[in-house]
Amino acid sequence: MGKNFKLLFVFFTLLLSANIYAASKVQLDHANTDIFDEASLQNGAKLFMNYCSGCHAISFMRYNRIAKDLNLTEEQVATNLMFAGKKVGESVTTAMPDDGASKWFGGVPPDLSLVARSKGTDWIYTYLRSFYTDESRIFGVNNTVLVNASMPHVLWPLQEGQSKSGFDNDVRDITNFLDYVGEPAKLIRLTLGKWVLLFLGILFILTYMLKKEYWKDVKYGVWRSRD
Repeated sequence: MGKNFKLLFVFFTLLLSANIYAASKVQLDHANTDIFDEASLQNGAKLFMNYCSGCHAISFMRYNRIAKDLNLTEEQVATNLMFAGKKVGESVTTAMPDDGASKWFGGVPPDLSLVARSKGTDWIYTYLRSFYTDESRIFGVNNTVLVNASMPHVLWPLQEGQSKSGFDNDVRDITNFLDYVGEPAKLIRLTLGKWVLLFLGILFILTYMLKKEYWKDVKYGVWRSRD
């Protein structure tokens, strides 16, 4: 009896915890990203490099890969996306020293190469638009998605300088760029996938016609006349 009571107590405790977690979970806005939107990717890359790359690296990416995939020349990338004497064949890293980051932010800002795959694009899109004033925090802001985040509202100048819809579009472009960074091969994979499906469709039709031709003798019998 006592054992059954304990099991029942644990079950209801877990159920209550799950309900509390579900109730407190933040509703995420749909990012509606499209990695085939080249203009969006180009703008997202520019905004990321100007507002985010000072603290966050995307070390799985190289500048020349960005140039190739986003239909930019290496000269355009060098002029608009590269800082601090970087070379076009290098990975996208940050110049911020780890000891300085730990002192200023309480920890090293994470590498964002795979953030779109680990958190999801909706999370990124909502997080970057969810900062609010909180004088109790060291940078004077807090975030409804990630409470007590160490990150300052680095997009504040971008937000103040335009309409809400314009800011939302810029955040969507940054999110779109990070989605691309998380899996650059997706551009090739999805494009190739369409041709593969088309090829399989044509192959199915030809195979079906060939099957009918080969099996008609089985259906009618070689000794029987066909209608």
